Amino acid sequence: MSKRDELENVKQEQAEGGLSRRRFMGAAALAGVAGATGLGTAVMSRESFAAAAEEARKDWTVHPGELDEYYGFWSGGHSGEVRVVGVPSMRELMRIPVFNVDSATGWGITNESKEILGDSSRFSNGDAHHPHVSMTDGRYDGKYLFINDKANTRVARVRLDIMKCDKITTIPNVQAIHGLRLQKVPKTKYVFCNAEYVIPHPNDGSDTSLESSFTMFNALDAETMEMAFQVIVDGNLDNTDADYTGKYACSTCYNSEKALDLAGTMRNDRDWAVVFNIERIEQAVKNGNYQTLGDSEVPVVDGRHGSELTRYIPVPKNPHGLNTSPDGKYFIAAGKLSPTVSIIAIDKLDDLFAGNLGEERDVIVGEPELGLGPLHTTYDGRGNAYTTLFIDSQVVKWNIADAIKHYNGEDVNYIRQKLDVHYQPGHNHASLTESRDADGKWLVVLSKFSKDRFLPVGPLHPENDQLIDISGEEMKLVHDGPTFAEPHDCILVRRDQIKTQKIYTRDDPYFASCREQAEQDGVSLESANTVIRDGNKVRVYMTSVAPQYGLNEFKVKQGDEVTVYVTNLDTIEDVTHGFCMVNHGVSMEISPQQTASVTFTADKPGVHWYYCNWFCHALHMEMRGRMLVEKA
Repeated sequence: MSKRDELENVKQEQAEGGLSRRRFMGAAALAGVAGATGLGTAVMSRESFAAAAEEARKDWTVHPGELDEYYGFWSGGHSGEVRVVGVPSMRELMRIPVFNVDSATGWGITNESKEILGDSSRFSNGDAHHPHVSMTDGRYDGKYLFINDKANTRVARVRLDIMKCDKITTIPNVQAIHGLRLQKVPKTKYVFCNAEYVIPHPNDGSDTSLESSFTMFNALDAETMEMAFQVIVDGNLDNTDADYTGKYACSTCYNSEKALDLAGTMRNDRDWAVVFNIERIEQAVKNGNYQTLGDSEVPVVDGRHGSELTRYIPVPKNPHGLNTSPDGKYFIAAGKLSPTVSIIAIDKLDDLFAGNLGEERDVIVGEPELGLGPLHTTYDGRGNAYTTLFIDSQVVKWNIADAIKHYNGEDVNYIRQKLDVHYQPGHNHASLTESRDADGKWLVVLSKFSKDRFLPVGPLHPENDQLIDISGEEMKLVHDGPTFAEPHDCILVRRDQIKTQKIYTRDDPYFASCREQAEQDGVSLESANTVIRDGNKVRVYMTSVAPQYGLNEFKVKQGDEVTVYVTNLDTIEDVTHGFCMVNHGVSMEISPQQTASVTFTADKPGVHWYYCNWFCHALHMEMRGRMLVEKA
């Protein structure tokens, strides 16, 4: 059947009210797909999936009281948070607020969180995309998780010992941080992140032309979270990854045309993957061969065509995902509007930068055709790759070595299996796949749509995370999991690679500012239950031990700026306290041995109750007190 006939059939089905989401999405994308053939396979029936999954379930069920093998860290998408999920049970363990406001923990409300958010605390939204865990020698070290905010051009760091965000940096000179990956060896020195959209400089309205606009590849120091350098590029930037030598990073560009309209962005048959020579960039900065832009002091180097710092590898078409194989041999760029992915040999990059190759395309050693809408690729550590096909609603398992043989003219079949997923998958991620330790046990597919998979909940549907067993020769779907607000990407880390604290240490830097203020006031956080007045600023210090606060009552005046410091003296894990001041928009969580603070204005005279909003004791309801506000 021709594409024209297929589109006509789709239109007829739509008119009759019977068009499935999968066929609708496939038809809508046909016009932008270059060189694609066919429309994928039919969706497998529920009965078939149930039969295939039953055997696999016997091997992965996590019973009550048992622990999961992996921590999964999910981006919360436009909820702005990070979600911690146990794998393979797919049980949600925790939510870590990052770019959002969270009344349960007080994130975005407490003084400590506002200090971390900095100037960007004025934003109450975020769009969290790519969570990645710090590494040492190409293996997860469990120290930090980094994630980007596309909505407000930020990068955040989460301390994995306490599962709390401790640093947020707004990236200057650019807009919309999207792709984010980490330097793998010798350790995560840099956080690499792409700004997706081109902007003029200065961006003051004097010049709004696309021709004079550009975007940049950015590097953050992972320990200080300060900017290290920025690299101007041609076109825009999408996803990125780094190699296992520490020398190279690579990013996709889907809008080499720098077009504003949809048709314009699809004009070129090939866009490119940009390779960044990190050693050369560092040397250029060291030599002072850089500029600065606007008020920023960040070194900015020019990496556009002709630069010795970059190389532009033509790949088809509107490429999206860029993923490094765990053996360190290849960057693989997914075509999105081509049915192919491009295999870039990393060991050829030295020759590329030395000028020893005829052209940039000489570093491509394979370009297998996989299906419609390839987006992201992950690996099992056994030489196989797994690529999501958005339009086909499939994951395709294929062998890298055989794909390279086929590219060189050998008659080999590189595709091992195609599995239907539900529906339109974006990112996928296999266990430990971004490290040298990829173990080929589990694959998570994050599907954008879930029509007919779950109980109906109104016009806004959940999305669907699917767990697939990849330990054998065949992929087996074993779990559907509804999830909210576009969890864009995830990463799976073995549980022994994460070392969490059970309770805080009293010298934890997370609440160092509380201790500094207490020292200035001459009080002890561990024993003080007192009120300090400083003009119209009042600081209230109190301890908490289940089930009571150290202060049952304190007095202030109308209009006072009140800061409450609560120190949880309980030493038993899981005895968390809260502080909620009724009718003041104030609440926060205080874990064992933690101090937390919150500031608000006592603007209404009278009696105002506060209470513990985290269940802590059989007499939890009795844990409360009063703020008495004297009329001005």
